[in-house]
Amino acid sequence: MSRRLPVIGILGGGQLARMLALAAAPLGVRCSVVDGSADACAGQLAPLRVADWRDLASLEQFAAAVDVVTFDFENVPAATAEWLRQRVPVHPSPEALAVAQDRISEKMLFRAIGLDTPAFAAVSTRSELDAAVARIGVPSILKTRRLGYDGKGQFRLRSATDVDAAWAALGAQATPHGLVLEAFVPFTRELSVLAVRGRDGEFRTWPLTQNWHHQGILALSHAPAEVAPELAALALHKAQALAEKLDYVGVFALELFEHAGHLLGNEMAPRVHNSGHWTIEGAVTSQFENHVRAVLGLPLGATTLRAPSVMFNWIDALPEPVTGALALSDVHWHDYGKDPRPGRKVGHATIACADSVQLLARAQALAQALGREPQLAPALPVLHAGAAPRG
Repeated sequence: MSRRLPVIGILGGGQLARMLALAAAPLGVRCSVVDGSADACAGQLAPLRVADWRDLASLEQFAAAVDVVTFDFENVPAATAEWLRQRVPVHPSPEALAVAQDRISEKMLFRAIGLDTPAFAAVSTRSELDAAVARIGVPSILKTRRLGYDGKGQFRLRSATDVDAAWAALGAQATPHGLVLEAFVPFTRELSVLAVRGRDGEFRTWPLTQNWHHQGILALSHAPAEVAPELAALALHKAQALAEKLDYVGVFALELFEHAGHLLGNEMAPRVHNSGHWTIEGAVTSQFENHVRAVLGLPLGATTLRAPSVMFNWIDALPEPVTGALALSDVHWHDYGKDPRPGRKVGHATIACADSVQLLARAQALAQALGREPQLAPALPVLHAGAAPRG
């Protein structure tokens, strides 16, 4: 008699689902994916069902064939997640998904756990935008309350004269879900906490990560972040408070700004996260393996750092020549199997090296080999500081 392997159903078939499938296989776990696109890259590694989120007949068949359902991205309708929960366990919960889908609900949750946020105001009409700008000031950022990610659905107001252009760009989306105006924060650094919570409430975090973005999309991550120990401890504490408040199961990312020595909550991602890709090579257990463990109710793996790591995110197209990158020591290459497209995440590379001086040298060599020196430049002062001898 053949042994039945547990199956995780994943809503969304992008690179995160692809990496979940890669992490699940050594554990004897299979993945099954639902996505609206027939060319979803996770379909290269796991069975892919092409279906709309409202195709209940197809979702009924999907639910009957899996043991648990999870997410590849947070824009799956919460109503779909709730419908599935009536048939199969869903982790993280539809409630956690719904909170993360609404920027104002998300900010209210942050404040409920004692995590400050930038000033913000709900906006649904042009007059409300004018009032919000008068109260919050400029520079500020007008965002859609829902469906925005990787810099999409955002307009930066540099002066009061930008209000007309901001409303022209996003005003049509003010109905039915509304917009939010957020104060611009001149932050010292952007940070993320990658955390995991099991079905039994066990909670673990990976070392704090520092991130750099380009045009709203993550370009580079470095772990561990070079921050004061008390600030790192506070970030991890707030992540645990968030997980407990939501009774969360699985991996999530809490994105933070450091400003004037304080932490401000930016966003929460209720899934495995781009800024945690370094954990595949740089940690004892990757975010992907621990997500698989968590949603199936298995013991969590250690999140200890194996080696300081730098991750380059490849946007638009993979840089060439790949052979130049693969010839460098400690470089780990990830091709998502996607066709190139402007703004599309198509792969990443991670350098994991126990020696900080060598880590910096290899990051510079990789950037030079691929013509990505400008991408590394914003992080160089931080990496140089981390590589400096400590006395």
